[in-house]
Amino acid sequence: MKIYYSGDETFGGNFAELLARGAMDIEGVTSTVNTLLSEIKKEGNGALRRHIAKFDRWEPQSDEALMVSTEAMQKAYESITPALRDALHLSYDRIESYHQKLMPKSWFDFEKNGSMLGQKVTPMDRAGLYIPGGKAAYPSSLLMNAIPAIVAGVEEIIVCTPTPDGEINELLLAACHLCKVTKVYKVGGASAIGAMAYGTQTIPKVDVITGPGNIFVATAKKLVYGEVNIDMIAGPSEIGILADGSAREDFIAIDLLSQAEHDEMASSILITTDPELANRVSDEVERFLESLSRESIARKSIEERGAIIVTASMDEAVALMNKIAPEHLEVLTANPMELLPYIKHAGAIFLGAYTPEPIGDYVAGPNHTLPTGGTARFYSPLSVEHFLKKSSIISMSRQGIKEIGEACALIAHTEGLTAHEESVRIRLRDK
Repeated sequence: MKIYYSGDETFGGNFAELLARGAMDIEGVTSTVNTLLSEIKKEGNGALRRHIAKFDRWEPQSDEALMVSTEAMQKAYESITPALRDALHLSYDRIESYHQKLMPKSWFDFEKNGSMLGQKVTPMDRAGLYIPGGKAAYPSSLLMNAIPAIVAGVEEIIVCTPTPDGEINELLLAACHLCKVTKVYKVGGASAIGAMAYGTQTIPKVDVITGPGNIFVATAKKLVYGEVNIDMIAGPSEIGILADGSAREDFIAIDLLSQAEHDEMASSILITTDPELANRVSDEVERFLESLSRESIARKSIEERGAIIVTASMDEAVALMNKIAPEHLEVLTANPMELLPYIKHAGAIFLGAYTPEPIGDYVAGPNHTLPTGGTARFYSPLSVEHFLKKSSIISMSRQGIKEIGEACALIAHTEGLTAHEESVRIRLRDK
């Protein structure tokens, strides 16, 4: 792995390249995605079937062929091994328990004069989940997207997933059955986002779209935002690790590779105060690479988008990591809790040597749909909040409007909005 020293003259330029890791050429694909979305909006299923034939290399012979039957989902669930079924249930229970703790509540506050203010929390009617398919299908993504929607109380959940050559991942179907999802469509890419945003003859229009995808999916989500809500614009996976001399190099190396094996665009960055640890980790990464099933993918990621940074102090290391704002951040130091107050920007924070990032991907409980590319500066992980909306509640008593109405009327008068002013004053004059 490339090793940079923060005190070197060239470090500023090298670090700037790391900060640009999340850049996606959205502008370069916008025209193509716009065309696909426009066709879906105008034609519905006809365009969907044409896009599937072109991009997924199979041709649905009817609208019904776009759907997966509930029988197929149940069969897939029943066909997996008992051990795997137990693992999925464990994951479900822990994700559900964590997200139940995140549920906001409606509230009401009564003033002495009889007025009342409050907030009403309401689930969205319908959520659309995009779950990647193709080379690698991720049932865990289905759990992480569906369970928060279930906890939030969403009435209807639909799933779209690409099916190259007409094949669908059986484990994904098993997860759908576990989550009691009954509407799964064999549609992927920007076309799926358009179908969920606008609705077709078969796929209903949703209120919110969540889930990760490639640059075409990310671009489509950005373009339909406003027609529907979305979770975030997510890019390639990434990990940042803060480590001091107490950390084990083999733990660090395999954790860096746990993200690098996702795809060639993934980013793995270690920042440490120990130059000897930096060299040992680099050697361990090479040793582990030779045994990985996705060695070529991980190697390209490490070579092109991986880095080790050696700093003079842990304060400097934390400051640099806050600028990176990684999707996943592991803190492998002697006292990781001591650093937590100083970490400002990270999608998920993993504290201690026995908290590897993959535990968060599957069974810990917090969501693994996280902001990438530095967007942890302003985005939060996927949660129940993405499937809820809030309404303000205001109820003024006669005494209440007498107490604050004059101030309201004065502000309205100053803004030149006479109907606003009179709307209040007519009540103030009422005997």
